[in-house]
Order: sequence, then C-alpha cells, then structure tokens
Amino acid sequence: MSTAIVTGQPVPGSSLENDLRSLGFDVRVAADAAETESLLAAVPADRRVALVDARFTGHPHALRLGLTDPRFPLAAVPGAVTAQPAARQALTRAVARAASAPARSPEGGAPALAVDSLADRVAGALDDDGGAVHRPELGSLVATVPADPRARDEARRAVAAVDEEAVRLRSAVKSRDGFFTTFFISPYSRYIARWCARRGLTPNQVTTASLITALIAAGCAATGTRGGFVAAGVLLIASFVLDCTDGQLARYALKYSTLGAWLDATFDRAKEYAYYAGLALGAARGGDDVWALALGAMILQTCRHVVDFSFNEANHDATANTSPTAALSDKLDSVGWTVWVRRMIVLPIGERWAMIAVLTAATTPRITFYALLVGCALAAAYTTVGRVLRSVTRRARRTDRAARALADLADSGPLANAVRRVFRRGLPGFAVPAVALLGGAAVVACAALTDFGGALPVAGALVYVLTSALAVARPLKGALDWLVPPVFRAAEYGTVLALAGKAGVNGALPAAFGLVAAVAYHHYDTVYRIRGNAGAPPAWLVRAIGGQEGRTLLLTVLAAVLTATQFKAALTVLAVAIALVVLVESVRFWVSAGAPAVHDEGETA
Repeated sequence: MSTAIVTGQPVPGSSLENDLRSLGFDVRVAADAAETESLLAAVPADRRVALVDARFTGHPHALRLGLTDPRFPLAAVPGAVTAQPAARQALTRAVARAASAPARSPEGGAPALAVDSLADRVAGALDDDGGAVHRPELGSLVATVPADPRARDEARRAVAAVDEEAVRLRSAVKSRDGFFTTFFISPYSRYIARWCARRGLTPNQVTTASLITALIAAGCAATGTRGGFVAAGVLLIASFVLDCTDGQLARYALKYSTLGAWLDATFDRAKEYAYYAGLALGAARGGDDVWALALGAMILQTCRHVVDFSFNEANHDATANTSPTAALSDKLDSVGWTVWVRRMIVLPIGERWAMIAVLTAATTPRITFYALLVGCALAAAYTTVGRVLRSVTRRARRTDRAARALADLADSGPLANAVRRVFRRGLPGFAVPAVALLGGAAVVACAALTDFGGALPVAGALVYVLTSALAVARPLKGALDWLVPPVFRAAEYGTVLALAGKAGVNGALPAAFGLVAAVAYHHYDTVYRIRGNAGAPPAWLVRAIGGQEGRTLLLTVLAAVLTATQFKAALTVLAVAIALVVLVESVRFWVSAGAPAVHDEGETA
C-alpha cells in the first residue's frame, strides 16, 4: 500500500485525488507544511509515500511515471515527489528543511520552481542532500503546478491535446530495438501488453508463458517430423512475441520486480538453448547427429554475449572515452537506412529467432545450425573488430569499478588466484589479452588435435592455468583487457566440446551440452548481478565450482584417466552438480530483498 499526501488547498473541479487513488494511493490532505510533516510521521515506515501539490495539473500517466516506478528510491515530477521505505528518512529531513525554507530554484538539473510548491521544494532539498532523485522523461505528457486560474486552464487544454494512451503505448516499446522486433512484433505486441495489464496479468506470468511456449516448441522440434518442425517454428515466433510483451507490459504498467529481473535476464537464454537441444534431438531421430553443431552454436552465442557485456562494463564509467571509430559510428547512426542495416548485421534476438524459426520449418536441423553458426560468426567478427578498433583508438581511463567487474566476469578460481600471487606485477599493456588467447588456444588445440585419453591436453590445461593467472595478475584496466573474459569462456567451453567430440561415444556431446549450459548459466547470472549493481556471486560459489581454469584442468585430467564411457558419465555428474549449486544460489539471491528490481533494457541480445 502507498500513501499520497496532497498539500495545499484543493482546486475545484480537480480529479487529482481520484487519479492518485486509481494509481493505488491512499490519499490524505494537508492544508500546510506543518500538517504535512505530521501526516508524514504517521505513515507506516514500510509504505511508499508521495507528496503532491493540490494544484498539480497533468496526465495521470505522468504521475504514474513519477510516483510508482519501483526501481528508484526517490523520484519526482513537477509538483510531486515520492520516496520508497528505504529513502523515507531522507524525505523526512527534506520536508523539515523545505517547510522552513523560502521558495527557490534548485540546482543540479532540477526544474526551476515556477510557483511556491512544497513538493518541488522537497525535491530540491533532496538534491541538495545528495539524494539520487529520478526524474522520468515525460515527453509530450503534461505535469505542472499552475500559478493562477488562467495558467491552469492552459495546462488543462494542453492535457486534452495529448493522447495519453498513445504516449503510454509508445513508451512501452524499447527505444532501441532490432528491425524485426520494431516492424514485425512491436506494432501489435504493445496492444497484447495493454490487454494483459487490463486483466491484471503480471510480466512474470507472461515471461513464464513465453518460456513454456518455447519449451513446447523445443519438444515439437524433438519429434523429428516435418509437422513437428513446422509447429516448432510457429511456436518459437509466438514465444518471441510473448518475450517482447513481458517487457512492454512491465514498462506499460511499471511493474518491475526482483523476481521479474531474474526471469527476464535468464529465460531468453534458457529458451534459445533448450530449442537448440530440441533441434539436435529431432535430428538424431532422423539419423543425423548434430549435437556438436548445437553445442558450437551455444558456445558461439554465449561468447558473443560475453564480448558485449565485458566491453560495456569496461567502458561503463571510463573517462576521456572518445575515439574516431566511435565518432564514425555515431555519424552513421544519423543516416536512417544504415541504422537498421547495422542493427541487423549483429543478428539480434529478433532476427536470429526469426531465421531459426523459418529454417526449422522449411529445412533441416543441420542446415539451421550451419546458417546460425555462419550468421553468428559474422556478427561476432563485426562487433568484436569494431570494439577492438574503438579500444585502440581511444585514450580512456578505466576505473576500479570496471576492473572489478572484468575480474568477476573472468571467473577465476582458486588455482589462478594461487598462481597469480607469484606474479604480482602481471603483464604489460596489450600482452594481457594476447597471453590469455595463446593459453586458451593451446588447451583447446591440445584437446582437439590429439586422440582421446592422452596426457597432452593435461599439459595444455596446465599451461592455460598459468597464462590465465598471468592475465588477471593485475587490475584489468588495459585498452583490450575486456577481451579476457570472452577468451576464457571460449577456452573452457571449447575444451569441453573438443574432449566430448574426441570421446566418440553416444551421449558424450549431449552431456557436454548440459555441462556448458550449467556453467553458462553461472556466467549469465554473474553478468546480471553486476548490471544490477549487486556485485558478483559470492566467492564461495566460485570456489565450489572450481573457477574456469580449475574446471578446464579437471576435465582434461578426467579425460586422461577415464574411459570414454566413464568420461561421459563424469560430464553428466558435473553438469548436474554445477547446475544444482548455481541454481540454488541464484534463486536464493534473486528472490531476496537485496536483489535489484531491474529489467534488461540494454543490448538486443
């Protein structure tokens, strides 16, 4: 429950109190600042509270954006300010200050006060106290405190001139999305989102429906029949429509949650990789073993994502963050047709799923995977080369926060941490990603180019432990140090693929697929915790599952001492054990009160 305190004398004909009640607020009226302080003190500490000027004139959706978004402890629009329970003390102090202070124009980006409004003075006091007051972009929506009846009439005419519902529907769609999503999904999925909102459905329910639809699609693909493949393609598109709808519903109704953040962050990958497994099972029913292709596609897609995540984290708060390449990119973004071409080249989720769905229905799983691998490889080359060029042509100074994020994404375990203590000075400049790449290439090559059961992969893994420790021996602040985490991902996952392929026994590659899926979940979980400013998973979890270099060494040792059949069983046991540990910890975190209430609004992955 939330409480709104309407301050000042009510305006005849105003619907403000009804608007606030429709937004879920318990409305109380205060005649002056002293009564406002008294009513504020009486509001239970576990409630959100809002102060709204009785003269407020504007769209209800402007109030909704300013007063109900759960992601921000403090927020304000002209004439209204709100605080969640965590920020109640800051609000109480600001009210006390504003009640005794004269009207003024606050600094720090806050709007100037056209009239003496207690709510606006409180927002200014919060700014002065260093509070992070969120002020949403209102666009054409009206939110104002008129100074006189004439100004009020003008504001009401401005309200009537804007189609609030149209604005709300437009704002439900991401401002930056792929071509397929923008032109083939969002034109109608936003209306599905509104339909869901009006029937009380939550984004989490729609997200779950999208997952179930995708799993049914994977099951249809696993039948191996033409009818099953056609049904799988149709259901995959339906799942994607629901996937767009859940985020649009969250933005339309401002229903963000910690559980929703976890579901939204992980289910896309779960759906896509489960569909790969379904295609591989369907192909096997027809006598075609494409598990290596399915695992390769998952590895390539995961490494692409880690490139995105690492680059963005490395440059999240870098200073002097400019380059000629970035300037050229910005210039191209100003030319209409190049924007869409460049978004399609990276094969975002909409284009990728559309391609997979059409090829599933019309061709074979093998052709589908070939096209997916080629498309993702070209996209990865395009984005990685562009980001390398940006990195080497800019003189950015990266922060300790960025270095910490890259270290967490590296997922180094006890072995690397023990070895790097010996090499405290680390490596200079561009040598860091180069050494990491050489070590990763060495272990994958040793596993791929020798017969199963040899000792050479173990030697390659030992070299890899050394090089991976050297790569993280010092803070990752170099121009190309963001390449270290994706190189580690490629090395670990590539070793699993090579060893399982060399085992040559039925079931080894599916077991390897399960193991990589479990470890990849851990890596995605790390990413979204960092994005939510919640830090990396606990150190004990990384130690428990060995770190990326420890798992790589363990797999090569198991391949050397076990038979191929025993190795398949070991892969299965490892996959189950790691999945249980990381899932239990992940669920514990994301349903806890400390998890961030965010949704992924970044890359169109």
